[in-house]
Amino acid sequence: MKAIKDLLDRQKPLFQKGGKYEKFHYLFEATETFLFSPGHTTGSKGVQIRDAIDLKRLMMTVVIAMVPCLLFGIWNVGHQHYIATGQVATFLQKVGIGAYVVLPMLLVSYGAGGLVEVIFSVIRKHPINEGFLVTGMLIPLILPPTIPLWQIALGTIFAVVIAKEAFGGTGMNVLNVAMTARAFLYFAYPAQMSGDVWTYMGDATQVEGYSGATALALAYNTSVAGTSTVLASLGDSWYANLYDLKNLFLGATPGSIGETSTLMVLFGAAILIFTGVGSWKIIVSVFGGGLFMGYLFSLLGLNEFMVMPPYYHLVIGGLAFGAVFMATDPVTATHTETGKWIYGFLIGVLTVIIRVFNPAYPEGIMLAVLFMNVFAPLIDFYVIQANKNRRLKRATI
Repeated sequence: MKAIKDLLDRQKPLFQKGGKYEKFHYLFEATETFLFSPGHTTGSKGVQIRDAIDLKRLMMTVVIAMVPCLLFGIWNVGHQHYIATGQVATFLQKVGIGAYVVLPMLLVSYGAGGLVEVIFSVIRKHPINEGFLVTGMLIPLILPPTIPLWQIALGTIFAVVIAKEAFGGTGMNVLNVAMTARAFLYFAYPAQMSGDVWTYMGDATQVEGYSGATALALAYNTSVAGTSTVLASLGDSWYANLYDLKNLFLGATPGSIGETSTLMVLFGAAILIFTGVGSWKIIVSVFGGGLFMGYLFSLLGLNEFMVMPPYYHLVIGGLAFGAVFMATDPVTATHTETGKWIYGFLIGVLTVIIRVFNPAYPEGIMLAVLFMNVFAPLIDFYVIQANKNRRLKRATI
């Protein structure tokens, strides 16, 4: 690493003011600070607060928290492939197929988004921030393994330009960038995002009776009373207990790459909460809102989807992943402590409502998060206003 540091130090004058490559200064700075700690410090005058955390460390903590979901997703892509083809495979064979599918998706996401970041940095002459470290991984994790790579690139470019750079860049966006990419792809290419066939096949032939549908799509489409029982038995014709509660919690089912395993999501949540990066209040309130609405619907029992036990909503689809990695986005979420409870609870409630009542959008967490992103500032405004009114009533002057 010392040799790399020395090389960068020798080239630095070329990228500084007056240098031959001055216009690429921020690109060079981004490369240097990504590999090494920044060389600049705060001023020597005035009161300073010393803290080890900065934007890069914050983003890297979130990336580390997503690694369990990524690694499990790689294995699960291969696992679902061999289930669909009726073949027996070793752990390494499944990981090999998964890596073959998932790693190019990551590279395309980082490449397309990184290119946009560099272009805007050069044009606007501002530093390249580390925010896309998280977004670049989030986007592949919320997409099916069967989606074409060019669609990932297109969705990533659209989201970074429209949902981020158009608002001023990192820290200024109103909408979650990764969810914006997913929403764009969902409305632009619904056939690839519908959730009906989300298992990578390659050149293999699937076994007879295999559907490849996600648990959420099956839960909505079933017309038999007792949805949870149907889910538990749906896979028996080609793979026993594919959709029982235990397997749904562990995540060995068809679905988006990073969202199928609630267990892996909880590992990530523990990292975010322990480091103070993610708000436990938002996470808990999203789960609470989903359970509340699921329980209310189960009491009403107006259709077959409603009678599904409320806890199933937490282990199918992307509610858990969205609660931990999307709803807690520090830029687009609420910032007041009371507002976090309200914001998260409404995301959980809206997710279940959209799932149950709208057949076009079975994955309700996507629209719920984007909708509440828009209302987050309003929630904070009224929470602060209510606090001010309470303090004014206590005032004696």
